[in-house]
Amino acid sequence: MAASTVTRSMHSLTEGPHVHRNLSTPQLVEAAIARGEASLASNGALVALTGARTGRSPRDKFIVEDDTTRDTVHWGKVNQPFPPAKFDALLDRVMRHMAERDLYVMDLAAGADPAYRLPITVVCEYAWHALFVKQLFIRPTAAELASHVAEFTVIAAPEFEAVPERDGTRSGTFILADFTRKIILIGGTKYAGEMKKSIFGVMNYLLPNRDVFPMHCSANIGADGNTALFFGLSGTGKTTLSADPARRLIGDDEHGWSPNGIFNFEGGCYAKCIDLTEEKEPQIYHAIRFGSVLENVVIDAASGEPDYSDVRYTENTRAAYPIDFIANAAIPGVGNHPKNVLFLTADAFGVLPPIARLNPEQAMYHFLSGYTAKLAGTEAGLGSEPVPEFSTCFASPFLPLAPRVYAEMLGRRMREHNVSVWLVNTGWTGGAFGTGRRMSLPHTRAMVNAALAGELAHVEYVTEEAFGLSIPTSCPGVPSELLNPRNAWADKAAYDAQARALAAKFQDNFRRFEVKKQ
Repeated sequence: MAASTVTRSMHSLTEGPHVHRNLSTPQLVEAAIARGEASLASNGALVALTGARTGRSPRDKFIVEDDTTRDTVHWGKVNQPFPPAKFDALLDRVMRHMAERDLYVMDLAAGADPAYRLPITVVCEYAWHALFVKQLFIRPTAAELASHVAEFTVIAAPEFEAVPERDGTRSGTFILADFTRKIILIGGTKYAGEMKKSIFGVMNYLLPNRDVFPMHCSANIGADGNTALFFGLSGTGKTTLSADPARRLIGDDEHGWSPNGIFNFEGGCYAKCIDLTEEKEPQIYHAIRFGSVLENVVIDAASGEPDYSDVRYTENTRAAYPIDFIANAAIPGVGNHPKNVLFLTADAFGVLPPIARLNPEQAMYHFLSGYTAKLAGTEAGLGSEPVPEFSTCFASPFLPLAPRVYAEMLGRRMREHNVSVWLVNTGWTGGAFGTGRRMSLPHTRAMVNAALAGELAHVEYVTEEAFGLSIPTSCPGVPSELLNPRNAWADKAAYDAQARALAAKFQDNFRRFEVKKQ
């Protein structure tokens, strides 16, 4: 498709009587309810179901391979190539599909630091999708909207199903990124997180060339101005642990580390809701109100109350809300260079300690390893059991460039700013998943707070055998016997065997990584 044809086609998606552009939150809520897309919960949140796709579909994600990407993208299982001609044909079909429907268009941006901001336009088939992206991305001012020119356009057509034999996709679902035309094309899935993560992938592609380290992490800042970063995949606690009443929230998921400091890519939060309670997570609980979007949360038919413990649709229930719904959010979402970096992992084997201090070599090892467990529902096709996973840089599904690009940027930033690095296990203790128990959130918070406050700088440490990790022997607010995971297992020999087995998995994974690096 020629550039002029693409321009004319894009114009048809953003202009015309069937296009509703930059509607207000009440207007989008009203449209979603009137169209039967969603309903209102008793707390005022808009509630939508995503059908069969209740999480991301990574196997259906592709990047167009052309002169722009051929020698820059790290091709492989994650970054699958897609032919330009197939993209053109599919784009044309989606355009014709969208031309027959009311569309909801939002002009937004990614990047809280104006120096690195990416203007985007999102074209939605659903009004509730438009509300989702409005609350998740950065909302331009009226003056900024007047001069808004999108650098990337996201087209979300959940009711358009691809035909794999014709379109070159793997299934009826597709998430395609074209870095030449600067278009993200999404179809066959109602899961709104695909829009959010697609732009994250764009930022991960563009920013390293501008000396910005893009990160899959949350960030907050203390009263003393000290910033902390929390790396981790879905379900490891980034949103929960960074939402701390004693610290201001910069953002819960995606950030850049520039020569100037930290900045949020987004203007909202996308929190997991499984077993959410006011007592355990008051900030998130109270952020879910009118203007928020709940995905796949069960609502009581009589009272309209959300039941966050009901997982009949998925365990990956979600809430999307503007970051200013968090009482102590840092607006705009920027912060100083961090003093502490925390790697969060949900260890399904119950082996890793609740907190460990990493030396620089260990920090790079665990960053490149990116160990965690995929939790049920975060991706299509996962069953009820967690699946151990090594996700390079805690973000491999979203990294278009080679892992070494991101690892080298982290190493340089750590050296420049003398950063302390911690490994925090928010997963299981006393046994593997199914026999052990999940780490206590109050205890995890106490350990994180102690690390950020410098209270773990002068306590005694012991070194565990399997990984050589330094474990504190004491921590304010935490029983000492919980700090060493071996103590939590009734069968010490079983722990030792499990620890050796997991350490071997790390070594095997890192060996494969080193082979790829050569």
